[in-house]
Amino acid sequence: MVTGCTALVVDDEPQMTAIVEFALQTQGFAVLTAHDGATAMNLLRTHDVDLVVLDVLMPALDGLSLCELIRARSDVPVMLLTALTQQEDVIAGLERGADDYVTKPFHPREVALRAQALVRRRRAPGDGEGAALRVGGLVIDPGRHTVTVGGRRLELPYTEFKLLAHLAARPGRPQSWQDLLRAVWGTADLMGGRDVVRSTVYRLRSRLAALDAARYVQTVRGAGYLMPDAPDQPDQPDQ
Repeated sequence: MVTGCTALVVDDEPQMTAIVEFALQTQGFAVLTAHDGATAMNLLRTHDVDLVVLDVLMPALDGLSLCELIRARSDVPVMLLTALTQQEDVIAGLERGADDYVTKPFHPREVALRAQALVRRRRAPGDGEGAALRVGGLVIDPGRHTVTVGGRRLELPYTEFKLLAHLAARPGRPQSWQDLLRAVWGTADLMGGRDVVRSTVYRLRSRLAALDAARYVQTVRGAGYLMPDAPDQPDQPDQ
């Protein structure tokens, strides 16, 4: 059971909202509810929320679009509730920044247990917690959740931050997509897991590339991904 955590449940069906709300409350969550995207965003602006449980198929602003909006302003864990069971649909949700998903129909206890796992994972100390990780001009502070490249601040969503920190704690050591799936997503059994890891690495590299630092995440054919222990052309701190 978790304590001191608030979950936001977003679903346009009041009955489904009530089921998920009750399931989370039995596990110690305080619960806010919304039946549309606009209300959900307003609640996120005015409350400290530790988890968002979000239905995908909603009118007006669908869950995937809402997930993107949430990710643009927050790294709060997001769990999708979806009736879409095709692999590409699930991957689309994870690519938009969701951390987990549950397909309908589901047992309420499954939602509650997955919610607990997401919050605990978010609260758990990350790689190198308490000590900054330095590779070339890249500095990662897991305690403060900050990344700088050559003295320039890089804002990262939670999942990309955790992936980068995991690689930085193991410079020069290739990590397979299965390794990353277990370390970053906390599971070895995620639908489309390889594609989810690949997409997350792609987004992370794109953000690093904006600071001319894509070299910090490299692909090792047949082995996975790594952060080199001595990247070429080290970044120079801003003067």
